[in-house]
Amino acid sequence: MCVFCEIINGELPAKVVYEDEKVIAFHDINPQAPVHILIVPKEHIPTVNDLEEKHAEVVGHIFLVAKKIAQDMGFAENGYRILINCNRDGGQEVYHIHFHLLAGKPLGPMLCR
Repeated sequence: MCVFCEIINGELPAKVVYEDEKVIAFHDINPQAPVHILIVPKEHIPTVNDLEEKHAEVVGHIFLVAKKIAQDMGFAENGYRILINCNRDGGQEVYHIHFHLLAGKPLGPMLCR
């Protein structure tokens, strides 16, 4: 079982900031910004390449959850970044899709050259 499924099932601890029937959001244990939250669908979907039409609702829901978290935590107005990685070359480390919500400082350019 993947680490995110273990968090979803309550088998591993996480600092949860949001949860509903479709997703869970929690602080990343290795933050890359002052605020680094992972938003994870409860259904195990390994990569973006595994998304199907039936997942459109949950993916859209994730963006609305990100907006709510940004508003609730007070960084919506200053701005934030939403990022998703796919497979090895894309930087994916856990093979259960998850969206990184990063904020709390100016984040700079997307990629280093």
